[in-house]
Amino acid sequence: MPFGEIVIGSPGSGKSTYAYGKYQLLSALNRKCIVVNLDPANDPTPYPSAISLSELITLKDAMEEFGLGPNGGMLYCVEYLEANYDWLEGRLKEEIEKEREKDGKSDDEPWLVFDLPGQVELSTNHDSLKHIVDKLVKSGFRLAAVHLCDAHYITDASKYVSVLLLSLRTMLHLGLPHINVLSKLDLVSKYGELDFNLDFYTEVQDLSYIADVLKESHPRFGALTIAICDLVEDFGLVGFETLAVEDKQSMLHLMRVVDRALGYAFVASDKALAEEPGSGQGSKSRSDAPNTNALFSSALSAIPNAPHVRDIQERWIDNKEVYDEWEEGEWRREGVAVAEAKAREKAAEAETKRKAG
Repeated sequence: MPFGEIVIGSPGSGKSTYAYGKYQLLSALNRKCIVVNLDPANDPTPYPSAISLSELITLKDAMEEFGLGPNGGMLYCVEYLEANYDWLEGRLKEEIEKEREKDGKSDDEPWLVFDLPGQVELSTNHDSLKHIVDKLVKSGFRLAAVHLCDAHYITDASKYVSVLLLSLRTMLHLGLPHINVLSKLDLVSKYGELDFNLDFYTEVQDLSYIADVLKESHPRFGALTIAICDLVEDFGLVGFETLAVEDKQSMLHLMRVVDRALGYAFVASDKALAEEPGSGQGSKSRSDAPNTNALFSSALSAIPNAPHVRDIQERWIDNKEVYDEWEEGEWRREGVAVAEAKAREKAAEAETKRKAG
């Protein structure tokens, strides 16, 4: 049962950068990863894509053949992919089998990352992407939607309300386990101060405050703003994680959130392992032992080492320059330590050769 995520969001929200960062992170953690580029305009990609829509159809061909503009050509490419879904399923099975054969573990499934185009209508009201996702799910793929929203929208109350409505519409349309993400958080301080603390924007608890701000700046649309805010609150579905893609801890936390949304990472407690049939078989590791009991314990427990949103605000908004300076110093010290370790290793090797000679 392959697990994976579809990465969606408006143009410039950092989808391809995130996909590359996820590939690098999982590779460093020795988790197999396949990146699937379903954006026909994203060629070449910044990441190694095992599967690309351009193998089937290119945006240029669609535009020239039917006289379409970039947006119409993009929609046609996705519709063409829906009509040729067998090609996508066949390529996925082929690449998954290749990854399995690399280390001889037939039951070791790679993680799939689908990089989607930036046209928001694909994930809000166009049916082709939804049909493709539904077919993948029926074929046994366990998928989550990772919806990236540029964090600079929270610096403007009206843009933030529009992002809330877009996120809600996307969640209702796709019907997948869904994680909304404020991306590029490390750049948000460049766009001005926030009206509220960061947790107000991530938790989406009481939107009457944002409605009051907008009534003062845009009194003509006060009633509309209140209606939209009430709609979002009535559903109670929208919330946001945060992401600074170049920060390891930020990427690790979002990885755990996506894993948990799909039920991917279940780690049994010692007690659960002891109660499981067959758990005491010699030198079996925790990852090899049965852990069906861990489903409920891990699904309800807190994510380990989860950063508090106030700490995130202090790091990336309130005291970004101070933390950046400290982090650069840590990197320099780490670089010096690595260089010294390599020098010692070379000296030891040279000494060994001298004695042997």
